[in-house]
Amino acid sequence: MAGSAATDSLEGQFLIAMPGMSDSRFEHSVIYLCSHSDQGAMGLVVNQVARHLSLEELLIQLDIVNDDGAIRLPSKVRDMSVHKGGPVEVERGFVLHSDDFMLNQSTLAIDNGICLTATLEILRALAQGTGPTQAMLALGYAGWAPGQLENEIQANGWLTAPADPDILFDQASDKKWHRALASMGIDPAMLYADAGHA
Repeated sequence: MAGSAATDSLEGQFLIAMPGMSDSRFEHSVIYLCSHSDQGAMGLVVNQVARHLSLEELLIQLDIVNDDGAIRLPSKVRDMSVHKGGPVEVERGFVLHSDDFMLNQSTLAIDNGICLTATLEILRALAQGTGPTQAMLALGYAGWAPGQLENEIQANGWLTAPADPDILFDQASDKKWHRALASMGIDPAMLYADAGHA
């Protein structure tokens, strides 16, 4: 929808993959849309955990903490998962977080008290216990060319819903897809039952 008005923006919304999602990278995914305009869209998958990498290992790799056996990360940081944010620039990190922590021009306020920061400073703050009260780290992102996301939604690839911070920041990532659908009053079993019907 090139030239669509800003009021049509889905920025700050959840994209919820339909059961028949043809792209296996996004099967049962919930994506938080960080930006959406007639220039395209960008979002982070918030329910796929990168099981091969812990936040502690990432902080060591980035020299934010030392690997000396005496790492004392705040418990909420130690328990944070690293998510696979999407297939684009998978080595790049993004932190979605509550708006009680801002880094001047480095932090983008998105919607409903949710912000995005993509600098090492926020990881340092989290490691020191001075970061935001709620945060979710993702490596990589999902991106769409102008009009591409709108076409995927029209082809029944995605549902959209208001983003719920309780779902976004929930540590139980495997429950986010079901919770996001339930927030819309949708039973996933009904979606499966309706698959293939016009």
